[in-house]
Amino acid sequence: MGDTTTRRAMRADARRNRDRLLAEARTAFLDHGTDASLEDIAARAGVGVGTLYRHFPTREALLAELLRERFDALAADAQKLAGHPSPREALITWTLDFVQTTTVYRGLTAAVTATLNDPGSALHASCEMMRDAGTALLTRAQEAGEVRGDIAPLEFLALVAGSSWAREQMAGGDLHGDRLLLLLFQGLDCPDAGDRPAR
Repeated sequence: MGDTTTRRAMRADARRNRDRLLAEARTAFLDHGTDASLEDIAARAGVGVGTLYRHFPTREALLAELLRERFDALAADAQKLAGHPSPREALITWTLDFVQTTTVYRGLTAAVTATLNDPGSALHASCEMMRDAGTALLTRAQEAGEVRGDIAPLEFLALVAGSSWAREQMAGGDLHGDRLLLLLFQGLDCPDAGDRPAR
């Protein structure tokens, strides 16, 4: 009986430590970007850095946990938008949401881009899922003749990553209401699609 109670108490304590670490990591990444000190995060959570590494073996594992809900929501949104009457509008809507997610922490754009080529990263699976979702929406817009067909998925993602990086560098992370991305989409319009607004 005593052993069972002790194990339950230890599990509860571990959950509390994990929750505190996530809360402090979220604050630290918002304030200092993805390069925030893990030692400081552990100290603010009231635990040793060893405890942090037991819960999150790498910085990417910590980021992956913080971003899990956002990435799951983006994946679900991509599936819903696949039925949108305007594939171009669907692609724009999803891309704007994607950029907001990947610029929530300074330095995250670079981390997401890098982990696409690193299957060993804890972020890789989520980032690959985002790449596939964006590619599917781009392909649908191209097949509908609403977006030029001579841009490859990797080129599109590189342009989006560049726009994300630029947005990230601006004070407050705001680039005039995502104007840069909307200008990008104007450049992606099919030449024979006629005049159309940015949105």
